[in-house]
Amino acid sequence: MPRTAVRPTARRAPVLAAALLALPLASAAAQGDDFRWSGRLAAGKTIEIRNINGDVRAEPASGGEVEVLAVKTEGRRGDAEDVKIEVVQHDDGVTICAVYPSSRGRRTNTCEAGGGHQSVDNNDTEVAFTVRVPSNVRLSANSVNGSVRAENMAADVDANTVNGAVSVTSRGLVEASSVNGDVDVRMGRADWTGALKLSTVNGGLSVTLPASAAAEVRASSVNGDMDSDFPMTVKGKWGPRRMTGTIGNGGGRSLVLETVNGTIELRRAS
Repeated sequence: MPRTAVRPTARRAPVLAAALLALPLASAAAQGDDFRWSGRLAAGKTIEIRNINGDVRAEPASGGEVEVLAVKTEGRRGDAEDVKIEVVQHDDGVTICAVYPSSRGRRTNTCEAGGGHQSVDNNDTEVAFTVRVPSNVRLSANSVNGSVRAENMAADVDANTVNGAVSVTSRGLVEASSVNGDVDVRMGRADWTGALKLSTVNGGLSVTLPASAAAEVRASSVNGDMDSDFPMTVKGKWGPRRMTGTIGNGGGRSLVLETVNGTIELRRAS
């Protein structure tokens, strides 16, 4: 089948390594409306942040400890002091959540690895998380109403929000999603197994991969264009809304790129 450079007009979680938590684990302190936590995690473990109202920012740590700062800003409804920052240790690492007060008669809000129950009634306090991540620790960053940004990460990243943009740069693998916001991802590795998905609904999707990347690409956009820097062997019919093709030799892996209202850009790192 001929190889075609695709350039028409118009544009969830890394596998966790099994390792034990390093000890001593952590220290936490609350100072006014600010919350600080620091701890040392074993290589391959994950620091997970689960936010509701507010941004999550991540940057490299200067040393071997994870550092987390949560700053609360009181809104027009509810008290900031009623929003608790909870820390949960588990086999895969540490999860830190902003936990809002539970409404009377409703299920209790909880902080749990990978999820937990959260609802927000009558309290619009915002919590801004800043996370400093060592090079051997993975990051899972999540919000509902807020953007997620992780710059210059060294390990794998899983970044998700509902209302906000996602921007991640990492030497590792990245999986990311939004509902209402752009997703911009640059990853330094392309050796994932199985399928890796990056998606949004109302927003553009830009993904930069190493020049040596190999994968079967499945991309779809209802209202938007698609563009690829990679020469691609197209499979089946190619159209303005859906495209399936192979970059490199395929590598036995797949890359799923999805949006509804936005462009899709697949970029090759220089």
